[in-house]
Amino acid sequence: MQLGVCYYPEQWPRSMWADDAKRMVELGITHVRIAEFAWSRMEPRAGEFAWEWLDEAVATLADAGLKLVLGTPTASPPKWLMDAHPDVLPVRADGTRWNFGSRRHYDISSEVYRRECRRIVTAMAERYGRHPSIVAWQTDNELGCHDTVPSYSDAARTRFQAWLRQRYERIDALNDAWGNVFWSMEYPSFDAIGLPNLTPTDANPIHLLDFRRFMSDEVASFHREQIEVLREHAPAADLLHNFMGFFTTFDHYRFADDNALDVAAWDSYPIARTESIALPEEQKARYARTAHPDVSAFDHDRYRAIGRGRFWVMEQQAGPVNWAPWNPVPARGMVRLWAYEAFAHGAELVSYFRWRQCPYAQEQMHSGLNLPNNELSPGGLEVQQAAREIAQSPALTGLGAPARASVAVVFDYETQWMFEIQRHGKSFDYQTLVFDYYESLRELGLDVDIVSSKADLSSYRLVVVPSIAVIDAALVEQIERGGAHWVFGPRSGSKTTTFAIPSSLPPGALQRVLPMQVLEVETLRPTLAPAISIGDAQGVANHWREHVRANGETRIDAQFDDAWPAILSRGKVRYVAAWLSHALHRAVLQQAANEAGIETQQLADGLRIRRRGGLTFAFNFGAQPVRAPAPANATFVLGDALLKTGDVCAWQDA
Repeated sequence: MQLGVCYYPEQWPRSMWADDAKRMVELGITHVRIAEFAWSRMEPRAGEFAWEWLDEAVATLADAGLKLVLGTPTASPPKWLMDAHPDVLPVRADGTRWNFGSRRHYDISSEVYRRECRRIVTAMAERYGRHPSIVAWQTDNELGCHDTVPSYSDAARTRFQAWLRQRYERIDALNDAWGNVFWSMEYPSFDAIGLPNLTPTDANPIHLLDFRRFMSDEVASFHREQIEVLREHAPAADLLHNFMGFFTTFDHYRFADDNALDVAAWDSYPIARTESIALPEEQKARYARTAHPDVSAFDHDRYRAIGRGRFWVMEQQAGPVNWAPWNPVPARGMVRLWAYEAFAHGAELVSYFRWRQCPYAQEQMHSGLNLPNNELSPGGLEVQQAAREIAQSPALTGLGAPARASVAVVFDYETQWMFEIQRHGKSFDYQTLVFDYYESLRELGLDVDIVSSKADLSSYRLVVVPSIAVIDAALVEQIERGGAHWVFGPRSGSKTTTFAIPSSLPPGALQRVLPMQVLEVETLRPTLAPAISIGDAQGVANHWREHVRANGETRIDAQFDDAWPAILSRGKVRYVAAWLSHALHRAVLQQAANEAGIETQQLADGLRIRRRGGLTFAFNFGAQPVRAPAPANATFVLGDALLKTGDVCAWQDA
């Protein structure tokens, strides 16, 4: 449980650096990230490096006893590079180029830019790769942010054609897999294939999907080129990238596997994320100052799996930010709470953005641990409190890694892409559906692992698959071999890898263990709401419903008011044939958990718990005081059982 901060020495007078470093240490900071936006200061003109300022900054921070995370500066190429190579700028789907003047103004498919990135990263790594105080390197910054991936450039088209040639080998095979006989879309050669934009109506969905797959691989290969340099010159350092919350532009599982990341880091902005994702307005209003109780936890659990158990929060919200539709000031206690929340989910480091609020440029409305006048901000004071508490508690400083949860939620990036390409109804969003299931499990007091469908799921007692477009034989074999209970949601098994409807009808290969077929699907406008009851819970179908037929030994466990099946099961496998209202999802999952022998509890509104290393943490995101569900003889190592808004407590498990 260590605390860090993002720092930009190039943005402040050198006379402030030593005092900043001293104050960081006094605050309880152990790690500092620097340099990820400083290319123009490292190389003010092509081939002319200016390292003296960075040498001094590194030495100043290291001499104070701080550990450094050095960022490669490739997220913001300097003006001289763009003037020399204007075709490095990415191209939007409408065919226009982005301009210089902010950040991320580069095309990941540009061979010129990749060459320039290897050059600057090599120069940095040769100079600083073996510095004893530089314990980690971050590549680039928030890859794909600001809709800069995908890029529709000539370079992307050329590399996409090569990617397709490698994937399909023969143009006839591609035409067959893509179904190009439809609308006379057949191609005479791979070189004739363009990008799936600027078409009069929808592009072929498999063309779009393969382009998404290609661009995901492009992100990974762009990153891998930097990793290869850093592995050679900084062999002892951890290598990481700072991913984003609720971000699905590329496949993070494949990214981590291809690049053998040491740590999955991500940037946590809970209130801004609550404002910007597809939550009901009532929830956005209720949690405006605390953030939704599950919005950060969701990505803590996702990135813990992506990092194979190791994750950091590289940027943690420390006060109001600048980029959401609305940017409230966090409730008192929340900056402290978010640190403990991350640690409870397994984070090794929580690093705040940023050390000092910048009084100029694009992020001047974004808070930091210090105000522009160098006074600790309200968030900075809360970090100071958390640092003191951690330092004074052996139970907190000695936490081990979280144990594997009894419940897994499967999240699949390609499913997100497929359902974005073919929503069928404007309100259907896969990630929002997954989040609703995740929220339901957390309301039942359960710890959750978020995993890939390719993961080994044999040790879980309950596996929840809110939806997955393609169900392959390997996943069905896991169901057949294991003893877990399974819950599948709508649209599962609805497509093949070539974006077609399975010949046996959905849910495809799942029919081996759950004989049933989806006959028709409908998306539900708000005035269409088929009703259903599950136990004491009553509700409706939202967004999506399927008309299904049970075959063989499959049971119909619940029906809608118009008699169509809603929930079907056989043995330990359930299928939910609609996107249900939230209370119904919770009821389905409670039944499944109970049958799997997993104890649940109904938590108070806004209360969440998480277990790690023999401790149970409780967090109050709600508006009213609540009592943590600790046993009467609990030994508290942090706080006590009565939690006001923004409070956290932790007790030792018996």
